[in-house]
Amino acid sequence: MTYVDIFMAFFLANLLGYGGGPATIPLIQNEVVNRYGWMSNHEFSELLAIANALPGPIATKLGGFIGYEVGGVAGAGIALFATIAPSAIAVVILLRFAAMFKDSLQVKFMTRSVQPVIAILLGILAIQFFYNSYEASGVVHLVIIALLSYLSLEKLQIHPALVIVGALCYGGLFMSGLLI
Repeated sequence: MTYVDIFMAFFLANLLGYGGGPATIPLIQNEVVNRYGWMSNHEFSELLAIANALPGPIATKLGGFIGYEVGGVAGAGIALFATIAPSAIAVVILLRFAAMFKDSLQVKFMTRSVQPVIAILLGILAIQFFYNSYEASGVVHLVIIALLSYLSLEKLQIHPALVIVGALCYGGLFMSGLLI
């Protein structure tokens, strides 16, 4: 039954995740944390931080790791297939209709209507991660990482991947006890 659960969790999240990776993150989190209890919010936020630091689509990285953790190599394969299956099916079935309706007012309205929902879901996810970070490391380290990240990205124009790696290193040093 675990393999069916893995498939359904990632298939549904990616089927409903209109807009790609960022839109699917809250849906995957709901399935993995709330529905099946395969990991905690804190573990999911750490996994998301690591997955964001690696190249490639976020949904496939999350699917591969979580699938492997829950069901081994077969679980990873099933989660990856379930992650890409909705897009593959949609492309095969709907590709020819996309060109016909791309200028339709209804399609444009639907696209604009979905964007605020995605923004709210990502905002809620960010608040949950902020709260988890606060609980795990305290306000001092949270402010240090936030301030250094802001300065690095906005003032020094450092690439976001390097800022993420720097924050991961800082967190690793803190969690290992080398930083107080």
